[in-house]
Formats: sequence, structure tokens, C-alpha cells
Amino acid sequence: MADAANGGLWQKRNFRRLFGASAETNLGDGVAAMAYPWLATLLTRDPLLVSMVAVAGRLPWVLIALPAGVWTDRADRLKLMIGANLVQTVLTLVVAGLVVGLSVLPSGAAPVLILSVLVFLLGVAEVLRDNSAQTFLPAIVPERDLEQANGRVWAAEQVVNQFAGPPLGGVLIGLALWAPFAFDALSFAGAAVLLAGIRAPRPVPPPPRGFWAELREGFAWLKDQVLIRRLAVALGLTNMVFSAAIAMMALYAQEVLGLGALGYGVLLMSGAAGGVLAGLAGPLIVRRIGPGQTVHLAMAIFALSYLLIGLVPMRWAAALGLFGDAFGGILWNVVTVSWRQRVIPAALLGRVNAIYRFVGWGMIPIGSALGGLTVRLAEAPLGREQALMLPFLLAGVATMLLTLWGLGALRFPEPGTRE
Repeated sequence: MADAANGGLWQKRNFRRLFGASAETNLGDGVAAMAYPWLATLLTRDPLLVSMVAVAGRLPWVLIALPAGVWTDRADRLKLMIGANLVQTVLTLVVAGLVVGLSVLPSGAAPVLILSVLVFLLGVAEVLRDNSAQTFLPAIVPERDLEQANGRVWAAEQVVNQFAGPPLGGVLIGLALWAPFAFDALSFAGAAVLLAGIRAPRPVPPPPRGFWAELREGFAWLKDQVLIRRLAVALGLTNMVFSAAIAMMALYAQEVLGLGALGYGVLLMSGAAGGVLAGLAGPLIVRRIGPGQTVHLAMAIFALSYLLIGLVPMRWAAALGLFGDAFGGILWNVVTVSWRQRVIPAALLGRVNAIYRFVGWGMIPIGSALGGLTVRLAEAPLGREQALMLPFLLAGVATMLLTLWGLGALRFPEPGTRE
């Protein structure tokens, strides 16, 4: 049955194009995930300034996630995705141009601030693109195939975002500092071309009734959905402590693990292996143990992964920790994204999804800032190396406590019932 369903999924032209656009965008994102932090460390060694770039990229989830939900339900979701990719193309070309113009990079806060502004604008486009993509998928994939479709999309994203992208970013940086940003721009442009070839029914959205009235409809529906609200809170807290640690990963890799640009890119690949495995096996795991147990398993894996990196300053431990974090992350996504797509009414999907992600992703910039602040404050009493390990250790303790809370608080309804 799984093979038959999967075969039918791949035969759908619209899904193949959406899948391809997602993979192409995420390949560029994987290159960028390595290149932007590395560029920041060339501009400054101050952990707080380095974390500013990560904060800027996630700040849009706090500032525009809710408006983006309203816009997603009002507009043509496919056109929003294409427009967002084109905006990202232009912005990354600007970054590449600035790097070319700075043959001798100045150090200090000013260039980091300029970079942060551009990363913030890229984040705005990402919010619109990602929210539109998650709400568009159910329009081209039958409900029975959502776990399979999401699992395949997340697996592909892990392959290109974390397996292929980071080492490619390291190679490109070795060739020219501007090269990874130019490559990123090409990936966004290619994704826009693929999306433009999708032919799917375009439901006519209802006439606008006022921004706040429409947003209140999303909150009103969510008010009685206890499980979705708790999942959003759990995601937000997990993302906060994880982003506090990952914002320091480039400095951790350089100063604790002794890695260069290519080595750092290879290290980030280890997460892809876990993500790919979870993307392929996730639907089977959900069928075997159920969505609730899968979510609990994912949370426990998060905690163990962060503790390993925080307690063992070795390359193999960092690689295994990133592997586990990605594995748990994809398990979580396969369950929770499919659940939202199935349960939330189509007309409200953009708004409710945006509210959920506002809570779940809005904590990321806070965590990124806390990561830099933690290292700065801990450096004097603990030493630089121990200070860079501390965010991972704190993330492990926090997610362990959150896992214990989730055992009682995150209970999914029995199959065939609704929340």
C-alpha cells in the first residue's frame, strides 16, 4: 500500500514541481546556512554581534508571521511563493555584490548591521514563502498522502539543505567569498521557474473583511484546539533553546573543534543524514507507534542530542548530536505539519498556520540573542571553550524537562476522531 501510494504521489506533475522547487530553494538555503554565519565571523569575533545575523533572519517570524497568515488566505498562494522566491533572488544578488565590493572586509558592528538588514529582508520573504507552501500542499495532494508527501519533502530538504548545501558552501567560499551568495540567488530563481509551471485549481478567496476581523477568526478557531496550542508552545520553547546553541555553532566549530570552512560544512552534513532517515522512515514510525509516541520520541532525541554536544567537545559528538537533532526534528514535522494540514479548515489554514508558527518560530530570534549573550557573560568565569559549550548544555536540560511535560500534555486523539 505504501509503495502504491508513493508511486501515485510521484506521478503527480504538480507535486513533482513543488517538490523540486522546495529542494532547489533548500539547496541554496543550505549553502547560505554555512555562508552567512561564516561571513559574520570574518566581520567580527564578538559572539553577540555574530548572533545578530541569526536574530535578523528569524525576527520576521515575530513581526510579520500573523499578517502573513491573513495575506496567505486572501491571496493566490502559488503567486505568493513565486513572488517571494523572486524577491529572495534579488536580495541575495545584492549580498553577493556587496561582498564583491568589499575586497578588504572591515571589521566591527557597521558591516554586521548591514548584513543583518539584508538577512532580515530575506527572512520576510521566507515567512511568506514557507507559510504559503505549507498551506498550498493540501491543494495538490490527497489527504491520505499528506504524511508521505511531507515526509518526502522534508527528507529532500534535509539532503540538499544539510547534506549537500553546507559542504558546497565551504567549497564555494574557498573559490570566492561572493560565490555562495550568487549560487543562492540562482537557486531561488530556479525554484520560481518550477513553481510557475504548476497548474492547479485556484480557489477564489472570500472578499476581505478587514485585517483584524480575519485574524480574529483564526484565533477563535484555535481557542478550542488544545493540542495544537500545546504543540505550538512546545515547538517555541524547543526552538528557542536550540537557536541559542546553533547561533554559536560557527564559533564552536572554529574555536572548540578546530574546523575550517570546509570542515564546518562537512560537520553540518551530519544532520542531513539523520533528517533523510527520519523523512523516509517517519511515516512508517507514525503508523507503528502513533503520532503521540512519535512526538514524545522526537523530544527525547532533542534532549539527548544537545546534551551530547554540550558535554563532549569532540567532532564525533557534535556530528552525532546534529544527526540526532535533525532526526528528531523531521519526526516532529512529519506528525505536526500533517496534523495541522488535516485538521485546520482550508479557508483558515493560512491564518491558523501563521499563528502556530508565530509561537513556534517567533522564539527563535530571542533564543539566538540569548545564545550570544550567554557566551559573552559566561566567557570570563568559565573560559571561552566552556562558554561556547554552555548553550548546548542548557538546551539539553531544558528540552529534557520539556519532554517530561509533553508525556502528559501532548496526547493525540485516537485515529478517526478529531481533537
